[in-house]
Amino acid sequence: MDATRTIVETVDKLRQRRTAPLVLELDLTEGLAEGPPADPVGALLSMRKPRLADVLSGLRRARQDPRVVALIVRIGGHPIGLGMVQELRAAVLRLRAAGKRTVAYAETFGEFGAGTVPYYLASVFERVYLQPSGDVGLTGVTLEQRFLRDALAKAGVEYQLGQRHEYKTAANTFTQNHMTEPHRESTARIAESVTEQITAGIAEGRSLDPGRVRELIDQGPFIGPEAVEAGLVDALKYRDEVYAETAGEGTHLLYVSRYAKTARTRRLPRPGGDVVALVHGTGMIRLGRSGRSPLGGGDAMGSDTIGAALRSARRDERVKAIVFRVDSPGGSYVASDAIWREVVLARRAGKPVVVSMGDLAASGGYFVAMAADAIVAQPGTLTGSIGVFGGKPVVGELLGKLGVVTESVSEGANAGMFSPARAFSAEEWERVNAWLDRVYDDFVGKVADGRGLSRERAHELARGRVWTGADAAEAGLVDELGGLEDALVLARKKAGLPAGTPVRSHPRMHPLERLRPPESSEDRSAAARLRLEAWGPLARLAAELGLPSHGPLVLPGTWTIR
Repeated sequence: MDATRTIVETVDKLRQRRTAPLVLELDLTEGLAEGPPADPVGALLSMRKPRLADVLSGLRRARQDPRVVALIVRIGGHPIGLGMVQELRAAVLRLRAAGKRTVAYAETFGEFGAGTVPYYLASVFERVYLQPSGDVGLTGVTLEQRFLRDALAKAGVEYQLGQRHEYKTAANTFTQNHMTEPHRESTARIAESVTEQITAGIAEGRSLDPGRVRELIDQGPFIGPEAVEAGLVDALKYRDEVYAETAGEGTHLLYVSRYAKTARTRRLPRPGGDVVALVHGTGMIRLGRSGRSPLGGGDAMGSDTIGAALRSARRDERVKAIVFRVDSPGGSYVASDAIWREVVLARRAGKPVVVSMGDLAASGGYFVAMAADAIVAQPGTLTGSIGVFGGKPVVGELLGKLGVVTESVSEGANAGMFSPARAFSAEEWERVNAWLDRVYDDFVGKVADGRGLSRERAHELARGRVWTGADAAEAGLVDELGGLEDALVLARKKAGLPAGTPVRSHPRMHPLERLRPPESSEDRSAAARLRLEAWGPLARLAAELGLPSHGPLVLPGTWTIR
Protein backbone atom coordinates (compact mmCIF):
# COMPACT_ATOMS: atom_id res chain seq x y z
CA MET A 1 0.00 0.00 0.00
CA ASP A 2 2.83 2.40 0.88
CA ALA A 3 4.53 1.73 -2.47
CA THR A 4 1.26 2.29 -4.34
CA ARG A 5 0.61 5.53 -2.47
CA THR A 6 4.15 6.72 -3.26
CA ILE A 7 3.70 5.99 -6.96
CA VAL A 8 0.35 7.77 -7.05
CA GLU A 9 1.75 10.80 -5.23
CA THR A 10 4.76 10.94 -7.57
CA VAL A 11 2.54 10.76 -10.67
CA ASP A 12 0.27 13.42 -9.22
CA LYS A 13 3.22 15.72 -8.55
CA LEU A 14 4.51 15.26 -12.11
CA ARG A 15 1.05 16.03 -13.49
CA GLN A 16 0.84 19.17 -11.37
CA ARG A 17 4.25 20.28 -12.58
CA ARG A 18 3.12 19.89 -16.19
CA THR A 19 -0.09 21.86 -15.67
CA ALA A 20 0.68 24.33 -12.84
CA PRO A 21 1.27 28.01 -13.65
CA LEU A 22 4.95 28.71 -14.33
CA VAL A 23 7.06 31.44 -12.79
CA LEU A 24 10.34 31.72 -14.66
CA GLU A 25 13.56 32.61 -12.86
CA LEU A 26 16.76 34.20 -14.10
CA ASP A 27 19.78 34.55 -11.82
CA LEU A 28 22.29 37.05 -13.21
CA THR A 29 24.59 37.16 -10.18
CA GLU A 30 27.12 34.88 -11.89
CA GLY A 31 26.95 36.87 -15.12
CA LEU A 32 25.69 35.88 -18.56
CA ALA A 33 27.61 33.85 -21.14
CA GLU A 34 27.76 35.31 -24.63
CA GLY A 35 28.02 32.08 -26.64
CA PRO A 36 28.14 28.31 -26.28
CA PRO A 37 31.26 26.77 -24.70
CA ALA A 38 33.77 25.68 -27.34
CA ASP A 39 35.34 22.96 -25.22
CA PRO A 40 34.95 20.99 -21.97
CA VAL A 41 36.99 23.57 -20.04
CA GLY A 42 34.68 26.33 -21.23
CA ALA A 43 31.64 24.26 -20.33
CA LEU A 44 33.00 23.81 -16.82
CA LEU A 45 33.88 27.48 -16.33
CA SER A 46 30.45 28.66 -17.55
CA MET A 47 28.46 25.95 -15.81
CA ARG A 48 26.53 28.36 -13.58
CA LYS A 49 26.14 31.09 -16.18
CA PRO A 50 23.00 31.17 -18.31
CA ARG A 51 23.60 31.68 -22.04
CA LEU A 52 22.22 34.80 -23.66
CA ALA A 53 20.74 32.88 -26.60
CA ASP A 54 18.95 30.47 -24.23
CA VAL A 55 17.53 33.34 -22.18
CA LEU A 56 16.28 35.19 -25.25
CA SER A 57 14.79 31.99 -26.69
CA GLY A 58 13.06 31.15 -23.41
CA LEU A 59 11.57 34.62 -23.00
CA ARG A 60 10.39 34.61 -26.61
CA ARG A 61 8.60 31.31 -26.08
CA ALA A 62 7.16 32.50 -22.74
CA ARG A 63 5.33 35.34 -24.48
CA GLN A 64 3.06 32.79 -26.18
CA ASP A 65 2.85 30.26 -23.34
CA PRO A 66 -0.34 30.65 -21.25
CA ARG A 67 1.27 28.66 -18.43
CA VAL A 68 3.90 31.35 -17.83
CA VAL A 69 2.50 33.99 -15.50
CA ALA A 70 5.62 35.83 -14.29
CA LEU A 71 9.37 36.33 -14.50
CA ILE A 72 11.61 36.98 -11.50
CA VAL A 73 15.16 38.17 -12.22
CA ARG A 74 17.86 38.44 -9.57
CA ILE A 75 20.28 41.23 -10.42
CA GLY A 76 23.71 41.95 -8.95
CA GLY A 77 27.08 40.31 -8.49
CA HIS A 78 29.05 39.76 -11.68
CA PRO A 79 28.80 42.84 -13.95
CA ILE A 80 27.07 42.53 -17.30
CA GLY A 81 28.00 44.74 -20.25
CA LEU A 82 25.74 47.53 -21.46
CA GLY A 83 24.98 45.91 -24.82
CA MET A 84 23.89 42.67 -23.18
CA VAL A 85 21.79 44.60 -20.67
CA GLN A 86 19.98 46.31 -23.54
CA GLU A 87 19.31 42.88 -25.10
CA LEU A 88 17.67 41.78 -21.86
CA ARG A 89 15.69 45.00 -21.50
CA ALA A 90 14.18 44.56 -24.95
CA ALA A 91 13.22 40.95 -24.17
CA VAL A 92 11.59 41.97 -20.87
CA LEU A 93 9.64 44.76 -22.57
CA ARG A 94 8.20 42.26 -25.06
CA LEU A 95 7.31 39.91 -22.23
CA ARG A 96 5.50 42.71 -20.39
CA ALA A 97 3.62 43.60 -23.56
CA ALA A 98 2.40 39.99 -23.69
CA GLY A 99 0.76 40.47 -20.29
CA LYS A 100 3.29 38.66 -18.08
CA ARG A 101 4.34 40.01 -14.70
CA THR A 102 7.99 40.97 -14.48
CA VAL A 103 9.84 41.43 -11.18
CA ALA A 104 13.43 42.49 -10.55
CA TYR A 105 15.04 41.77 -7.19
CA ALA A 106 18.47 42.71 -5.88
CA GLU A 107 20.23 42.52 -2.56
CA THR A 108 21.90 45.76 -3.65
CA PHE A 109 22.57 47.76 -6.80
CA GLY A 110 26.16 48.43 -5.84
CA GLU A 111 27.24 47.93 -2.24
CA PHE A 112 29.02 51.23 -1.65
CA GLY A 113 29.93 51.19 -5.32
CA ALA A 114 28.67 51.95 -8.81
CA GLY A 115 25.43 50.29 -9.82
CA THR A 116 24.12 52.42 -12.67
CA VAL A 117 23.97 49.69 -15.34
CA PRO A 118 22.45 47.01 -13.07
CA TYR A 119 19.78 49.48 -11.98
CA TYR A 120 19.21 50.49 -15.62
CA LEU A 121 18.39 46.84 -16.31
CA ALA A 122 16.04 46.62 -13.31
CA SER A 123 14.15 49.76 -14.27
CA VAL A 124 12.47 48.03 -17.22
CA PHE A 125 10.65 45.58 -14.93
CA GLU A 126 7.11 46.13 -13.74
CA ARG A 127 8.20 45.87 -10.10
CA VAL A 128 11.64 46.56 -8.61
CA TYR A 129 12.44 45.28 -5.12
CA LEU A 130 15.53 45.92 -3.02
CA GLN A 131 16.69 44.16 0.13
CA PRO A 132 16.19 46.55 3.10
CA SER A 133 19.95 46.74 3.70
CA GLY A 134 20.72 47.43 0.04
CA ASP A 135 21.59 50.60 -1.87
CA VAL A 136 21.03 52.00 -5.34
CA GLY A 137 24.38 53.11 -6.76
CA LEU A 138 22.87 55.27 -9.50
CA THR A 139 25.84 57.58 -9.98
CA GLY A 140 26.18 58.00 -13.74
CA VAL A 141 28.86 56.99 -16.21
CA THR A 142 32.62 57.40 -15.92
CA LEU A 143 35.33 56.32 -18.37
CA GLU A 144 38.86 56.30 -17.02
CA GLN A 145 42.17 56.08 -18.85
CA ARG A 146 45.55 55.30 -17.31
CA PHE A 147 48.67 56.93 -18.78
CA LEU A 148 51.98 55.15 -18.25
CA ARG A 149 54.45 57.39 -20.10
CA ASP A 150 55.96 59.13 -17.07
CA ALA A 151 56.10 55.97 -14.97
CA LEU A 152 57.78 54.08 -17.80
CA ALA A 153 60.23 56.94 -18.37
CA LYS A 154 61.31 56.71 -14.72
CA ALA A 155 62.04 53.04 -15.31
CA GLY A 156 63.97 53.78 -18.49
CA VAL A 157 61.33 52.62 -20.99
CA GLU A 158 60.29 54.67 -24.01
CA TYR A 159 57.61 53.70 -26.51
CA GLN A 160 57.92 54.43 -30.21
CA LEU A 161 54.39 54.14 -31.55
CA GLY A 162 52.65 55.47 -34.62
CA GLN A 163 48.87 55.70 -35.03
CA ARG A 164 46.27 56.32 -37.73
CA HIS A 165 44.74 58.73 -36.85
CA GLU A 166 44.21 61.20 -34.03
CA TYR A 167 41.31 59.27 -32.42
CA LYS A 168 43.21 55.95 -32.36
CA THR A 169 44.18 56.56 -28.79
CA ALA A 170 45.39 53.12 -27.69
CA ALA A 171 48.95 54.34 -28.17
CA ASN A 172 48.31 57.33 -25.90
CA THR A 173 48.56 55.08 -22.85
CA PHE A 174 52.30 54.84 -23.52
CA THR A 175 53.07 58.11 -25.33
CA GLN A 176 51.06 60.69 -23.38
CA ASN A 177 50.54 61.70 -19.76
CA HIS A 178 47.07 63.20 -20.35
CA MET A 179 44.11 63.02 -22.72
CA THR A 180 44.67 64.76 -26.02
CA GLU A 181 41.80 66.91 -27.29
CA PRO A 182 40.57 64.25 -29.78
CA HIS A 183 40.84 61.62 -27.04
CA ARG A 184 38.77 63.70 -24.62
CA GLU A 185 36.27 64.64 -27.32
CA SER A 186 35.48 61.07 -28.35
CA THR A 187 35.42 59.76 -24.77
CA ALA A 188 33.14 62.58 -23.62
CA ARG A 189 30.71 61.84 -26.45
CA ILE A 190 30.59 58.15 -25.51
CA ALA A 191 29.82 59.02 -21.88
CA GLU A 192 27.19 61.52 -23.02
CA SER A 193 25.53 59.07 -25.42
CA VAL A 194 25.43 56.28 -22.84
CA THR A 195 24.02 58.64 -20.22
CA GLU A 196 21.30 59.73 -22.64
CA GLN A 197 20.33 56.10 -23.22
CA ILE A 198 20.31 55.21 -19.54
CA THR A 199 18.37 58.32 -18.58
CA ALA A 200 15.71 57.71 -21.23
CA GLY A 201 15.40 54.04 -20.27
CA ILE A 202 15.00 54.70 -16.55
CA ALA A 203 12.54 57.52 -17.20
CA GLU A 204 10.35 55.32 -19.36
CA GLY A 205 10.56 52.30 -17.08
CA ARG A 206 9.83 54.19 -13.86
CA SER A 207 7.39 56.73 -15.36
CA LEU A 208 9.61 59.63 -14.41
CA ASP A 209 10.49 62.79 -16.27
CA PRO A 210 13.92 62.49 -17.98
CA GLY A 211 14.99 65.74 -16.36
CA ARG A 212 14.12 64.32 -12.96
CA VAL A 213 16.13 61.16 -13.68
CA ARG A 214 19.14 63.30 -14.60
CA GLU A 215 18.79 65.11 -11.27
CA LEU A 216 18.64 61.79 -9.43
CA ILE A 217 21.82 60.60 -11.16
CA ASP A 218 23.61 63.66 -9.80
CA GLN A 219 22.22 62.98 -6.30
CA GLY A 220 23.11 59.28 -6.12
CA PRO A 221 23.97 56.89 -4.60
CA PHE A 222 20.84 56.24 -2.53
CA ILE A 223 20.26 54.16 0.56
CA GLY A 224 17.16 51.95 0.41
CA PRO A 225 14.48 54.26 1.90
CA GLU A 226 15.73 57.17 -0.22
CA ALA A 227 15.44 55.04 -3.36
CA VAL A 228 11.83 54.18 -2.51
CA GLU A 229 10.99 57.81 -1.83
CA ALA A 230 12.56 58.87 -5.14
CA GLY A 231 10.46 56.32 -7.07
CA LEU A 232 13.47 54.26 -8.13
CA VAL A 233 12.38 51.20 -6.15
CA ASP A 234 8.86 49.97 -5.39
CA ALA A 235 9.53 48.49 -1.97
CA LEU A 236 12.19 47.10 0.35
CA LYS A 237 11.70 43.34 0.61
CA TYR A 238 13.74 40.25 1.37
CA ARG A 239 13.90 37.41 -1.12
CA ASP A 240 11.28 35.30 0.66
CA GLU A 241 8.81 38.20 0.61
CA VAL A 242 9.36 38.80 -3.11
CA TYR A 243 8.82 35.14 -3.95
CA ALA A 244 5.80 34.82 -1.67
CA GLU A 245 4.17 37.73 -3.48
CA THR A 246 5.11 36.66 -7.04
CA ALA A 247 5.21 32.86 -6.93
CA GLY A 248 2.25 31.94 -4.77
CA GLU A 249 0.86 28.58 -3.78
CA GLY A 250 0.38 26.18 -6.69
CA THR A 251 2.92 27.77 -9.04
CA HIS A 252 6.02 26.02 -10.33
CA LEU A 253 9.45 27.72 -10.49
CA LEU A 254 11.73 27.05 -13.45
CA TYR A 255 14.93 28.69 -14.66
CA VAL A 256 14.56 30.37 -18.06
CA SER A 257 17.48 28.40 -19.55
CA ARG A 258 15.95 25.07 -18.50
CA TYR A 259 12.62 26.19 -19.90
CA ALA A 260 14.24 27.06 -23.24
CA LYS A 261 16.15 23.77 -23.48
CA THR A 262 13.01 21.77 -22.64
CA ALA A 263 11.23 23.46 -25.51
CA ARG A 264 14.03 22.62 -27.94
CA THR A 265 14.02 18.94 -27.06
CA ARG A 266 10.28 18.82 -27.71
CA ARG A 267 10.53 20.54 -31.08
CA LEU A 268 13.53 19.02 -32.84
CA PRO A 269 13.86 20.24 -36.45
CA ARG A 270 13.11 17.73 -39.15
CA PRO A 271 16.21 16.23 -40.80
CA GLY A 272 17.30 18.23 -43.81
CA GLY A 273 15.19 21.24 -42.84
CA ASP A 274 16.35 24.81 -43.44
CA VAL A 275 18.22 26.50 -40.59
CA VAL A 276 19.89 29.79 -39.74
CA ALA A 277 23.50 29.29 -38.64
CA LEU A 278 24.68 31.22 -35.58
CA VAL A 279 28.45 31.71 -35.39
CA HIS A 280 29.97 33.28 -32.26
CA GLY A 281 33.20 35.29 -32.38
CA THR A 282 34.30 36.45 -28.92
CA GLY A 283 37.43 38.06 -27.53
CA MET A 284 40.67 39.44 -28.93
CA ILE A 285 41.24 38.54 -32.58
CA ARG A 286 44.38 36.59 -33.42
CA LEU A 287 45.85 34.27 -36.01
CA GLY A 288 45.34 30.55 -35.47
CA ARG A 289 42.81 28.88 -33.24
CA SER A 290 40.42 30.37 -30.75
CA GLY A 291 41.28 29.75 -27.14
CA ARG A 292 41.56 30.93 -23.61
CA SER A 293 43.87 30.84 -20.65
CA PRO A 294 43.43 28.04 -18.14
CA LEU A 295 44.03 30.73 -15.48
CA GLY A 296 41.15 32.98 -16.53
CA GLY A 297 42.68 35.35 -19.06
CA GLY A 298 39.59 35.55 -21.26
CA ASP A 299 38.58 34.28 -24.68
CA ALA A 300 40.33 34.87 -27.99
CA MET A 301 38.79 34.75 -31.47
CA GLY A 302 41.09 32.74 -33.74
CA SER A 303 40.91 33.30 -37.49
CA ASP A 304 41.33 29.56 -38.20
CA THR A 305 38.46 28.63 -35.89
CA ILE A 306 36.02 31.33 -37.02
CA GLY A 307 37.01 30.88 -40.66
CA ALA A 308 36.29 27.14 -40.43
CA ALA A 309 32.92 27.81 -38.82
CA LEU A 310 31.92 30.27 -41.56
CA ARG A 311 33.14 27.89 -44.28
CA SER A 312 31.17 25.04 -42.73
CA ALA A 313 28.01 27.16 -42.68
CA ARG A 314 28.60 28.32 -46.26
CA ARG A 315 28.90 24.73 -47.54
CA ASP A 316 26.04 23.27 -45.49
CA GLU A 317 23.02 23.01 -47.81
CA ARG A 318 20.63 23.28 -44.88
CA VAL A 319 22.03 26.68 -43.87
CA LYS A 320 20.18 29.44 -45.72
CA ALA A 321 21.46 32.43 -43.73
CA ILE A 322 24.23 33.20 -41.25
CA VAL A 323 24.13 35.40 -38.15
CA PHE A 324 27.65 36.26 -37.01
CA ARG A 325 27.64 37.36 -33.37
CA VAL A 326 30.69 39.56 -32.70
CA ASP A 327 31.84 40.67 -29.25
CA SER A 328 35.44 41.80 -29.63
CA PRO A 329 37.70 44.83 -29.05
CA GLY A 330 39.83 43.82 -32.05
CA GLY A 331 43.35 42.51 -32.39
CA SER A 332 45.40 41.24 -35.33
CA TYR A 333 44.92 43.00 -38.67
CA VAL A 334 45.86 39.91 -40.70
CA ALA A 335 43.55 37.65 -38.68
CA SER A 336 40.71 40.15 -39.00
CA ASP A 337 41.24 40.26 -42.75
CA ALA A 338 41.11 36.44 -42.98
CA ILE A 339 37.74 36.41 -41.20
CA TRP A 340 36.50 39.32 -43.35
CA ARG A 341 37.27 37.23 -46.43
CA GLU A 342 35.11 34.33 -45.18
CA VAL A 343 32.20 36.72 -44.68
CA VAL A 344 32.63 37.94 -48.26
CA LEU A 345 32.72 34.36 -49.59
CA ALA A 346 29.56 33.45 -47.68
CA ARG A 347 27.72 36.36 -49.29
CA ARG A 348 29.03 35.40 -52.73
CA ALA A 349 27.62 31.92 -52.16
CA GLY A 350 24.18 33.48 -51.87
CA LYS A 351 23.84 33.18 -48.10
CA PRO A 352 22.90 36.43 -46.35
CA VAL A 353 25.21 37.32 -43.47
CA VAL A 354 23.89 39.51 -40.66
CA VAL A 355 26.24 40.65 -37.90
CA SER A 356 24.89 41.05 -34.39
CA MET A 357 27.19 43.17 -32.24
CA GLY A 358 27.51 42.52 -28.50
CA ASP A 359 29.03 44.87 -25.93
CA LEU A 360 32.05 45.54 -28.17
CA ALA A 361 32.68 45.25 -31.87
CA ALA A 362 35.41 47.79 -32.41
CA SER A 363 38.59 48.10 -34.45
CA GLY A 364 39.27 44.53 -35.62
CA GLY A 365 35.82 43.68 -34.28
CA TYR A 366 34.37 46.15 -36.79
CA PHE A 367 36.72 44.90 -39.50
CA VAL A 368 35.26 41.37 -39.38
CA ALA A 369 31.72 42.80 -39.44
CA MET A 370 31.85 45.44 -42.15
CA ALA A 371 31.36 43.13 -45.17
CA ALA A 372 28.05 41.70 -43.89
CA ASP A 373 24.72 42.27 -45.62
CA ALA A 374 23.56 44.09 -42.50
CA ILE A 375 24.95 45.08 -39.10
CA VAL A 376 22.73 45.19 -36.02
CA ALA A 377 24.03 46.80 -32.81
CA GLN A 378 22.65 47.89 -29.48
CA PRO A 379 22.59 51.65 -28.79
CA GLY A 380 25.23 51.07 -26.12
CA THR A 381 27.53 48.86 -28.21
CA LEU A 382 31.01 50.34 -28.62
CA THR A 383 32.02 50.09 -32.26
CA GLY A 384 34.02 51.80 -34.98
CA SER A 385 37.62 52.58 -33.94
CA ILE A 386 38.55 52.27 -37.61
CA GLY A 387 42.27 52.87 -37.38
CA VAL A 388 45.61 51.28 -36.55
CA PHE A 389 48.63 51.75 -34.31
CA GLY A 390 51.98 50.03 -34.10
CA GLY A 391 55.53 50.31 -32.83
CA LYS A 392 57.59 48.96 -29.96
CA PRO A 393 58.90 49.69 -26.48
CA VAL A 394 62.54 50.69 -26.18
CA VAL A 395 63.93 49.16 -22.99
CA GLY A 396 67.66 49.63 -23.56
CA GLU A 397 67.99 52.19 -20.74
CA LEU A 398 66.06 49.95 -18.34
CA LEU A 399 68.26 46.99 -19.18
CA GLY A 400 71.33 49.12 -18.61
CA LYS A 401 70.07 50.13 -15.15
CA LEU A 402 69.63 46.46 -14.36
CA GLY A 403 73.12 45.64 -15.56
CA VAL A 404 71.90 43.75 -18.61
CA VAL A 405 74.15 44.09 -21.67
CA THR A 406 72.67 43.46 -25.12
CA GLU A 407 74.85 42.63 -28.12
CA SER A 408 73.73 41.41 -31.51
CA VAL A 409 75.06 40.19 -34.82
CA SER A 410 72.89 40.90 -37.85
CA GLU A 411 72.86 40.40 -41.60
CA GLY A 412 70.46 42.81 -43.27
CA ALA A 413 70.16 46.55 -42.76
CA ASN A 414 66.86 46.27 -40.88
CA ALA A 415 67.27 42.82 -39.34
CA GLY A 416 67.19 44.19 -35.79
CA MET A 417 64.53 46.86 -36.27
CA PHE A 418 62.01 45.15 -33.99
CA SER A 419 64.48 44.63 -31.15
CA PRO A 420 63.29 46.47 -28.01
CA ALA A 421 66.89 47.08 -27.01
CA ARG A 422 67.24 50.09 -29.33
CA ALA A 423 65.15 52.75 -31.04
CA PHE A 424 64.07 52.68 -34.69
CA SER A 425 66.46 54.33 -37.12
CA ALA A 426 65.04 56.95 -39.49
CA GLU A 427 64.86 54.39 -42.30
CA GLU A 428 63.16 51.83 -40.05
CA TRP A 429 60.63 54.38 -38.80
CA GLU A 430 59.81 55.15 -42.43
CA ARG A 431 58.98 51.45 -42.97
CA VAL A 432 56.77 51.44 -39.85
CA ASN A 433 54.81 54.40 -41.17
CA ALA A 434 54.48 52.82 -44.61
CA TRP A 435 52.95 49.75 -42.92
CA LEU A 436 50.56 51.90 -40.85
CA ASP A 437 49.46 53.77 -43.97
CA ARG A 438 48.89 50.50 -45.85
CA VAL A 439 46.76 48.99 -43.05
CA TYR A 440 44.70 52.14 -42.58
CA ASP A 441 44.16 52.56 -46.30
CA ASP A 442 42.97 48.96 -46.63
CA PHE A 443 40.67 49.29 -43.61
CA VAL A 444 39.04 52.51 -44.79
CA GLY A 445 38.70 51.23 -48.35
CA LYS A 446 36.89 48.11 -47.20
CA VAL A 447 34.63 50.20 -44.95
CA ALA A 448 33.73 52.37 -47.92
CA ASP A 449 32.98 49.35 -50.13
CA GLY A 450 31.09 47.42 -47.47
CA ARG A 451 29.01 50.31 -46.19
CA GLY A 452 28.36 52.02 -49.51
CA LEU A 453 30.22 55.20 -48.53
CA SER A 454 32.60 57.43 -50.38
CA ARG A 455 36.21 57.04 -49.35
CA GLU A 456 36.21 60.58 -48.02
CA ARG A 457 33.16 59.94 -45.85
CA ALA A 458 34.60 56.65 -44.60
CA HIS A 459 37.83 58.43 -43.59
CA GLU A 460 35.81 61.12 -41.82
CA LEU A 461 34.05 58.46 -39.72
CA ALA A 462 37.26 56.49 -39.20
CA ARG A 463 40.45 58.12 -37.87
CA GLY A 464 40.37 55.63 -35.00
CA ARG A 465 37.25 57.09 -33.38
CA VAL A 466 35.05 54.93 -31.15
CA TRP A 467 31.27 55.36 -31.48
CA THR A 468 28.32 54.12 -29.51
CA GLY A 469 25.90 52.00 -31.54
CA ALA A 470 23.37 54.84 -31.47
CA ASP A 471 25.83 57.30 -33.02
CA ALA A 472 27.21 54.68 -35.42
CA ALA A 473 23.70 54.02 -36.75
CA GLU A 474 23.21 57.72 -37.45
CA ALA A 475 26.55 57.78 -39.27
CA GLY A 476 25.79 54.72 -41.42
CA LEU A 477 28.33 52.37 -39.84
CA VAL A 478 25.45 50.28 -38.43
CA ASP A 479 22.19 49.42 -40.21
CA GLU A 480 19.78 48.78 -37.35
CA LEU A 481 19.62 49.14 -33.58
CA GLY A 482 18.66 45.93 -31.83
CA GLY A 483 19.93 42.66 -30.48
CA LEU A 484 20.49 39.06 -31.42
CA GLU A 485 16.77 38.35 -31.81
CA ASP A 486 16.43 41.28 -34.24
CA ALA A 487 19.43 40.04 -36.22
CA LEU A 488 17.89 36.57 -36.53
CA VAL A 489 14.59 38.04 -37.73
CA LEU A 490 16.45 40.13 -40.31
CA ALA A 491 18.49 37.14 -41.51
CA ARG A 492 15.33 35.08 -42.05
CA LYS A 493 13.76 37.92 -44.02
CA LYS A 494 16.81 38.35 -46.24
CA ALA A 495 16.86 34.61 -46.97
CA GLY A 496 13.09 34.43 -47.53
CA LEU A 497 12.65 32.00 -44.64
CA PRO A 498 9.56 31.54 -42.45
CA ALA A 499 9.58 33.26 -39.05
CA GLY A 500 9.85 29.92 -37.26
CA THR A 501 12.97 28.68 -39.07
CA PRO A 502 15.21 27.18 -36.36
CA VAL A 503 18.58 28.58 -35.34
CA ARG A 504 21.59 26.33 -34.82
CA SER A 505 24.99 27.23 -33.39
CA HIS A 506 27.50 26.35 -36.08
CA PRO A 507 29.17 24.01 -36.46
CA ARG A 508 26.85 21.70 -34.51
CA MET A 509 28.85 18.64 -33.45
CA HIS A 510 28.72 15.69 -31.13
CA PRO A 511 31.19 16.09 -28.20
CA LEU A 512 33.30 13.23 -29.57
CA GLU A 513 33.65 15.09 -32.87
CA ARG A 514 35.17 17.99 -30.98
CA LEU A 515 37.85 15.71 -29.58
CA ARG A 516 38.94 13.98 -32.76
CA PRO A 517 41.61 15.61 -34.96
CA PRO A 518 40.16 17.22 -38.11
CA GLU A 519 40.83 15.46 -41.42
CA SER A 520 41.65 18.75 -43.11
CA SER A 521 41.17 22.50 -42.77
CA GLU A 522 37.83 22.01 -44.56
CA ASP A 523 36.57 19.58 -41.89
CA ARG A 524 33.92 21.19 -39.70
CA SER A 525 35.66 19.91 -36.56
CA ALA A 526 38.46 22.35 -37.40
CA ALA A 527 36.14 25.00 -35.96
CA ALA A 528 36.26 23.31 -32.56
CA ARG A 529 40.01 23.45 -32.01
CA LEU A 530 41.15 25.30 -28.90
CA ARG A 531 44.46 26.87 -27.92
CA LEU A 532 45.33 27.53 -24.29
CA GLU A 533 47.14 30.74 -23.42
CA ALA A 534 50.25 30.93 -21.27
CA TRP A 535 49.82 34.48 -19.98
CA GLY A 536 46.38 33.96 -18.49
CA PRO A 537 45.20 36.92 -16.39
CA LEU A 538 48.59 38.56 -16.94
CA ALA A 539 47.93 38.88 -20.69
CA ARG A 540 47.06 42.60 -20.50
CA LEU A 541 50.08 43.36 -18.32
CA ALA A 542 52.29 41.40 -20.69
CA ALA A 543 51.01 43.40 -23.66
CA GLU A 544 51.51 46.69 -21.81
CA LEU A 545 55.14 45.74 -21.12
CA GLY A 546 55.72 45.17 -24.81
CA LEU A 547 55.47 41.39 -24.72
CA PRO A 548 53.65 39.67 -27.62
CA SER A 549 50.10 41.00 -27.84
CA HIS A 550 47.13 40.41 -30.09
CA GLY A 551 47.66 42.99 -32.81
CA PRO A 552 47.38 46.58 -34.02
CA LEU A 553 43.59 46.79 -34.53
CA VAL A 554 42.59 47.11 -30.89
CA LEU A 555 40.03 49.27 -29.12
CA PRO A 556 41.94 51.97 -27.20
CA GLY A 557 42.11 51.51 -23.46
CA THR A 558 39.94 49.42 -21.19
CA TRP A 559 36.28 50.35 -21.61
CA THR A 560 33.93 49.31 -18.82
CA ILE A 561 30.52 50.90 -18.33
CA ARG A 562 28.90 49.86 -15.05
